Amino acid sequence: MSIKPNVIDELLKQYKTPEEILGKDGLLKQLTKAVLERALDAELEHHMSQERQDAAEAVDGPAAASRNVRNGRSRKTVHSDHGELALEVPRDRHATFEPVIVPKHARRLAGLDDKIIGLYATGMSDREISRQLEDIYGVDISASLISDVTNAVMDEVTTWQSRPLEAVYPIVYLDAFIIKVRHEKRVINKSCYLVIGIGVDGQKEALGFWIAETEGAKLWLGILTELRNRGVHDILIACVDGLKGFPEAIESVYPQARVQACLVHMVRSSLNYVGYRDRKPVAKALKRIYASSTVGEAELELDAFEDTYGQRFPAIVRSWRSNWERVIPLFDYAPEIPRVIYTTNTIESVNSVLRRAIKTKGSFPSDQAATKILYLALMNATKRWSMPVREWNLALNQLAILHPDRLPQP
Repeated sequence: MSIKPNVIDELLKQYKTPEEILGKDGLLKQLTKAVLERALDAELEHHMSQERQDAAEAVDGPAAASRNVRNGRSRKTVHSDHGELALEVPRDRHATFEPVIVPKHARRLAGLDDKIIGLYATGMSDREISRQLEDIYGVDISASLISDVTNAVMDEVTTWQSRPLEAVYPIVYLDAFIIKVRHEKRVINKSCYLVIGIGVDGQKEALGFWIAETEGAKLWLGILTELRNRGVHDILIACVDGLKGFPEAIESVYPQARVQACLVHMVRSSLNYVGYRDRKPVAKALKRIYASSTVGEAELELDAFEDTYGQRFPAIVRSWRSNWERVIPLFDYAPEIPRVIYTTNTIESVNSVLRRAIKTKGSFPSDQAATKILYLALMNATKRWSMPVREWNLALNQLAILHPDRLPQP
């Protein structure tokens, strides 16, 4: 429904400056108060009209004799985007009126909670949010009330974290990053474990995140078991970093899954052994390995790397040879799939969003405080996942040929 221009012109006739419109007692605040009070009056009238109709239809006459009527007004102050509003709320004699637009006991109008949660998702503390709301809207909301609003997010987290998942995810990325949490008067490092899947439709989906004290294959085993209990019965390709024992944990829960090591992680790890002057030529030689067209060509490039750098950097050669079975799955596919699986950048880009949300915090007072911000930041990040993976149809056709009977039939 649109407002007629002549009505707006009439409202603006007396107002000359932005302050008179947007200020503490400006037009928008006055208009919000007037509209809400009119709406409350309309709600009460509808309520009593319905009661009169019910009474008229009743068999016994006494109901009509004691029909409901208005019974004055009560004063109520609510917080809104335009500051504090002192509303005159109509009452009925029978006290059966339950307002919808401004519910009983509500102290904030719809929309303000969303703004509180949105500010919290950026990493602001409860006190910082309180100051921000007072500066922008002139609303004095205590830090404890803001904490109550954000605590309601935990119900969402519980529901989201236990929701059923799809039966098959062709590609799943698994990674972790460090957060700092206060524990027994000291700050300790904990890991946030994150799992992102690419569904049969090519859309990315955050399957869940978990906070634990250390990253390890044993804990990943528990996470993978939880995913299976939530309905994930098969994973075609699992993309992981170089955590020891990680592939075995995946294969124990999903024995048919192909585990692809993140080559970007492997290159970074390899370059830790290399001085600054040699980093570029070593990185270029390693790229020739994973940029090969076939496994045979890649093996020749690895041999050539060992001939050139084996004596100077034996740890790099050992790392690539010991992880070779996790390097070569990408050579089983045409270019559309290796482009998606050779790196865990998909999940690392999400990690970077989460890190930005927590970087201002220093440390969290509890796991719950960390969970609230990480969940909200993750939900903000996933809003941008509107398009499927590039050239997904070609990739899916290859997967259907190479892994028959493991993908749902169209």
